[in-house]
Amino acid sequence: MPSALIVEDDPAHLDALSTLVATEGFETRAAHSLADAKRSLDEAPVDLVLCDLRLPDGSALELLPLLEERPETDVVLVTGQASIDSAIEAFRGGAIDYLTKPLDLTRLRAILANVRRADRLRVQVGHLRAELLQMGRFGKMIGASKAMHVVYDQVLKVAPTSATVLITGETGTGKELVAETLHDRSQRSGAPFVALNCAAVSPNLIESELFGHEKGSFTGASRKHEGFFERARGGTLFLDEITEMPLELQAKLLRTLETREVQRIGGDQPIPIDVRLVAATNRDPHQAVADGRLREDLLYRLLVFPIHVPPLRERADDVVLLADHFLAQLNREGGTHKELTKESRSRLQLHHWPGNVRELRHALERAFIEATHDIGVECFPFAEHAPAERGTEPLAIRVGMSNAEAERLLTLATFDHFGEKKKTAEVLGISLKTLYTRLKSYRAR
Repeated sequence: MPSALIVEDDPAHLDALSTLVATEGFETRAAHSLADAKRSLDEAPVDLVLCDLRLPDGSALELLPLLEERPETDVVLVTGQASIDSAIEAFRGGAIDYLTKPLDLTRLRAILANVRRADRLRVQVGHLRAELLQMGRFGKMIGASKAMHVVYDQVLKVAPTSATVLITGETGTGKELVAETLHDRSQRSGAPFVALNCAAVSPNLIESELFGHEKGSFTGASRKHEGFFERARGGTLFLDEITEMPLELQAKLLRTLETREVQRIGGDQPIPIDVRLVAATNRDPHQAVADGRLREDLLYRLLVFPIHVPPLRERADDVVLLADHFLAQLNREGGTHKELTKESRSRLQLHHWPGNVRELRHALERAFIEATHDIGVECFPFAEHAPAERGTEPLAIRVGMSNAEAERLLTLATFDHFGEKKKTAEVLGISLKTLYTRLKSYRAR
């Protein structure tokens, strides 16, 4: 509860003001003179000082210099004998408002509401700063590097708004965690957070998953089905791998964002929606437009507020922090107390981590299983993840070659090198489904 100090030498006015301020959600203290007010402020800080300009032992303007070093305290001056000079002096001294008697109660209540909001924001920011400093954590995100603090600052700025957000970053960097943190810090946090991976759903089914369908609208539609937009009502819809969505469906998505309505397959009535959209892609979105994977008009509808999640190789300082976090989880689940050796910690920071945080987590899980006691370097499969040590040959990409042909050569060479589809997809920064689609089309040639 915010606190207020009421300074007024008239007992009747003091009682009335104290009662009004208390009913507006403040813990109130009272002072009858300038000296009483100074003593009260020395004893404990307050969020608001509501002070009569003329007091028996001096002017309330004398309080303003004392509060310059307390930016958390707002000052509102009240007078029955207003003058332009005193008002100017009050504002120059840092007062946030200047009221005349008889008081305009509507205006006073508006001032009190603003002070309450400011108090809540100060408390929230204080908690967030403490959270960031404690083990480099922010919500479900972990990292104390400068690169991650840029992400944290962006999330703090955009989370309270209703703006659409596009999150970019390589596979495995934690884009969904950023989206969840955005939701958790927003005014929609009490409503659902619903996530759909556009690359993991068949193109034949994704429209039904997104917009829903009516019973009997197609073969197999045995009942009415609410889509993800409806399920996320009042909350946040996260569309991962947005560039893998079919182009014709992107047009329908754009129309939905513009009209704030959806229409189920087989339905004839539009359904109003109240959903915040957060999208993500592991591709360069502008290149995706050039490659014909993303509609340009949809891109600019999504690019209201872009956030880029840096790859792990650009935040080496966070590697050990993340490793300790994953290891603590594994120890809790297994009832063990395994630790990383000093050599392992150094080696983890030197690794390139093409699969980013996801690869690090999987490497920790494997090393945890391999280790009997402490986890040494020998427990990590670094050799399997170091392509430079296996003598790869450079690709011959000639001037004038099409993007499609260069993509084909790179995909096949990477797959030949690793011999494993999952690893190939992670290194290329694409979904496993996209890799399967590419390989199938290459074999059909």
